Amino acid sequence: MKDRHLDNLVRLQHINQAITRIQYYVKNENLNSFLENQLIQDAVLFKFSVIGEAIIHVENETLSKYDYPWYKVRSFRNLIAHEYFNIKISAVWQIIISDLSVLQQVIQVMIKDFT
Repeated sequence: MKDRHLDNLVRLQHINQAITRIQYYVKNENLNSFLENQLIQDAVLFKFSVIGEAIIHVENETLSKYDYPWYKVRSFRNLIAHEYFNIKISAVWQIIISDLSVLQQVIQVMIKDFT
């Protein structure tokens, strides 16, 4: 039998690791350099896909205990996977700057609560 508690924790750890990697990839970037660097864009989008896929597998019962718009994380993953031709890279940069650290704070609280 699968341990859902452990599976949720592992998925949350994957999300935290992916966020850390995105932050590492862009640490020396600004909007202009990010827009010009396809390699970093691809790496960032892949890690956002990992985040979205992992959150899909965290139980809704667990997610509902934390005040965060989880549907946005799932929707962004779906955009990357299915509507990739509509991605606005400047909007991705804005997500990195405005939203990523908030998501990481929530994820880190959740990991702490699990351990």
